[in-house]
Amino acid sequence: MRRAAITFLEGYLWDPEPAKRAFLRAAGIAHAAGRKVALTLSDPSCVERHRAEFSDLVEHHVDILFANELELTALYETPRLDQALAYLRRKCEVAVVTRGAQGSIVLAGARVVEVAAEPVSAVVDTTGAGDLYAGGFLFGLAEGRDLAACGRIGSIAAAEIIGHFGARPEVPLARLVADRID
Repeated sequence: MRRAAITFLEGYLWDPEPAKRAFLRAAGIAHAAGRKVALTLSDPSCVERHRAEFSDLVEHHVDILFANELELTALYETPRLDQALAYLRRKCEVAVVTRGAQGSIVLAGARVVEVAAEPVSAVVDTTGAGDLYAGGFLFGLAEGRDLAACGRIGSIAAAEIIGHFGARPEVPLARLVADRID
């Protein structure tokens, strides 16, 4: 964690007490080394179970947050995405909100970057789409790309995974990114 540009924490793993201690320790180690910490909220039910703890994590231990629209509105207990975004903007350095076919929104302070969803011929299975989006986004960020490019890489990765069954890419993601961005 001291050498990783970004430590990624998965909200699904927060439930047990030892995991909570591990998250906080990992964030402390990463930050002490001048590194970034990313968190995905994982699922609205995770947010419902751990709202106060997740709010504290986002505000005090997380630099980059990933959430879908339902998770974010659950975190801030509002049915309105614009209200949740306004609140979130003050809580962490970068926030990424995925919106399925509507693409994603990336917030960084006062900056708002809207990223279109990558076109797909058919949505077959969304298993893993959020994880692939986050992985693509973080890859771009670790390479020093701008937020729009990071979002595009995340969208490319997510689009590949939803076009077939299973959570593993069938096409090398590096090739897709090279073909569409580089």
